Parts: sequence; structure tokens; C-alpha cells
Amino acid sequence: MARVKNGVVVKQRRKKILKAAKGYFGSKHRLIKTAKEQLMHSRVYAYRDRRQNKRNFRKLWIVRINAACRENDISYSRFINGLSKAGVTVNRKMLAEIAIDQPKTFTDLVAIAKDALEGKMPKEAKADAKKETVKEEKKETKKAPAKKEEKQDISKLTVAELKKMAKEKGIEGYTSMKKAELLEKLA
Repeated sequence: MARVKNGVVVKQRRKKILKAAKGYFGSKHRLIKTAKEQLMHSRVYAYRDRRQNKRNFRKLWIVRINAACRENDISYSRFINGLSKAGVTVNRKMLAEIAIDQPKTFTDLVAIAKDALEGKMPKEAKADAKKETVKEEKKETKKAPAKKEEKQDISKLTVAELKKMAKEKGIEGYTSMKKAELLEKLA
């Protein structure tokens, strides 16, 4: 049996570790044992800090929004509560950007939040609510005549729709019928 030597594999493994440890201080980028140890710690820190980063940014956004809210004579918590009552869905990241880049727009958002807290519904929300009710009424009126048309002219329906109607009416053997046969049975 031939002798197997691991020299190439080991060298590649060590080379990979040293490449990943490039830039570390002192022996941590030169010696295999310390480089390996430092890489394990580095990966743990990176995993932990990826999660902490999200927390830190949220804190930063809240601080920025709070500062802008104080300029407009409202607290952060009342502002967020007012926005949620008004039905405005803007995340904290965007609110912080608006607070910094567009103070006039932020002032408008504060006004909307204050109105919602007082129980007043913003004009836009009232208009949206009216539009929705009008749309619902139109849909209901459109649905009723459509059903009458289906009963009058079923020849325009697809075979699948005709089979569905036949099933509802309790016609036997509708699965193997052709369109003409279905039209005769349903008429």
C-alpha cells in the first residue's frame, strides 16, 4: 500500500488561516496557533456585532427623530403614537432622514400626528376613506348585473366555468361533457 503524505493539504490549510488573519497585530498574523485563535474570536465578535449594529442604528434614528420632535413641541412617544393613529406607516430610518434633510416635511408629519392625537382625522385620510366607500359601492352595483348577464348569455363562458355551474346545479356526468352538451344541459 502506498504511503499517503498530508504536506500539501496542511500547507494549504495553514495558508488559508494566515490569509484570513492578514493585518492582525504582532504574532496574530504570523503564527498559525495564535492566528487560528484570533480568527475564532474575530468571528464571534463579528457575529455578535452584526446584531448590535441593528440596535445601535435604531437608537441613533430615535435620537434624531426625538431631537426634531422637540423642535416642533412634541415628544417622540406622542409623535410615534400620533402617526400610528393617523395610519402613517414610515419606518424610523426614513423618519430620521426626513428630519435631517427635509424639516418642512417633518413639520407636516408632526401636524398630522398632533391632529390624530386630538381625534381629528387628516383631510387626506378622510378623502381616502370616502374613495374606498365609493369604490365598494361601485363594486357591489357592478356585481349584481354581471350575474344576470351570466344567466342570459352562458355561451361566452369557458368550459371550466360551465362545469362549475353544472356541478352547482347537480347535473350528473358533467366532467366528461363537451361545451355544446354543457350549454344544452344548463339552458
